Amino acid sequence: MHLVWEELRAAVPLIWHGDPYLVSVLWFTIQVALIATACAAIVGLPIGLAIALGRFRGRRTLHVAANAGLGLPPVLVGLVLFLAFSPQGPFGALHLNVTRRSVFIAQTILALPYIVALTAAAVLALPSRLLDQARLFGAGRRQLARLALREARIGIMAALIAALGTTLSEVGAIVIVGGNVYGYDQTLASAALYEANAARYSHAIAVGIVLAALILVLLGTVTLLQRQTSGIRLRFRTEM
Repeated sequence: MHLVWEELRAAVPLIWHGDPYLVSVLWFTIQVALIATACAAIVGLPIGLAIALGRFRGRRTLHVAANAGLGLPPVLVGLVLFLAFSPQGPFGALHLNVTRRSVFIAQTILALPYIVALTAAAVLALPSRLLDQARLFGAGRRQLARLALREARIGIMAALIAALGTTLSEVGAIVIVGGNVYGYDQTLASAALYEANAARYSHAIAVGIVLAALILVLLGTVTLLQRQTSGIRLRFRTEM
């Protein structure tokens, strides 16, 4: 316990005084999380809406695949990308291994199932009569999609936050495909692993504290969304 206390005492000043290495890793982590989540949302929201609203062959299979993707092992994603980006791989000419771009790609792939699966779940949870009435009034696909996005906005926000949390905390894929190069393509999660392996425990604890703080912000946001949803439902019942 004494060792933990001593390392914690050494870690706090690193955070308080803004250690340059810690700040650079934090900034890159935020960049990766925001850009990867945005890219996953651009691709995943239309797919999630198609699963929930569409009537096409293979829809159920796609839905199952999206749900299964929530348990996709990050290490497997990193390994597949590493082999694909290797000189002998199909994308070897792009020279993406051990680069920041590979980190963005890996995190986008890991965030995508959360966007797709949770968006589909949020839209499917809407009252069926709401969408049926919109169809009866002649709503087209785009109008129906906008209505679903608006009415399921709380669930979709939760999907975005879940994806953002994944991009913040995941480490396996980016260590494999990005190489976890010191001060170059490290996120907070991979930096904590690097520092722990190097026996620089005070730095590892400092990185871990900052990462935990970001996750707590996300959890607080989810809690506010849940309260907002409960408030909307309570108000609706009162008016009824």
